Amino acid sequence: MATEREQRLAQTFVALSDTLVDDFDVMDFLSLLAERSAELLDVTAVGVILSDQRGGWRPMAATNEDARLLELFAMQTREGPCQDCIRDSAVVTSSDLASERSRWPEFAEAAVASGFRAAAAVPMRLRRETIGALTLLNREAVGVSGADAQLGQALADVATVGILHQRAALRKETVSEQLQATLHHRVVIEQAKGVLAESGDLSMQHAFELLRDYARANGQGLTDLARSVADRTIQPSNLLATHHEQRLSR
Repeated sequence: MATEREQRLAQTFVALSDTLVDDFDVMDFLSLLAERSAELLDVTAVGVILSDQRGGWRPMAATNEDARLLELFAMQTREGPCQDCIRDSAVVTSSDLASERSRWPEFAEAAVASGFRAAAAVPMRLRRETIGALTLLNREAVGVSGADAQLGQALADVATVGILHQRAALRKETVSEQLQATLHHRVVIEQAKGVLAESGDLSMQHAFELLRDYARANGQGLTDLARSVADRTIQPSNLLATHHEQRLSR
């Protein structure tokens, strides 16, 4: 009989493979990739970083929208395991960030100060082209095992293929156009988070969770909902009412 982890793993691969659907939403997809990777690889936090097609790299999704954590992922676009992973198109791991200050001075110091002791990065690649990385942070001084590194690579690979094949099949776009569209979606998410955070006096993390949960509960695309909230087609009060109801029911 399959274990609960094996069942969850199978469900995750099915979800990451099922991109050829009319209501596919790339930001919800990347959020799911981060959440399931953290769960299956047993790490504290996961971020998805993609190429901006101008020689730079940007964090697109994370298991937590806390500003300090997002800054750590943003820092990896300049220095850290993510950059090494992208350069070599190979998994990079460290089980002791405190000893990495000579290799990654800025990132290692900031990560340790934030309570993280181990890190890893897994390339998101298609053939010889690396379009991003799955970045992992852990509060325990435990590196990613060989088996988990292989699993992380499999998750990154199926996600990469899913994203690019979905866009190519539906819109005949180039990889560059696909990634540019994804960057735009991230901007829309940030705008909606800001609107909800200001309207409901919420943290950015809670604003994102509210946005994500409302979209999933109502069968909406995360990006479409975010756009509606940002331009006030949907009033923030609609989502905040749901938030208050959930708090009262607890």
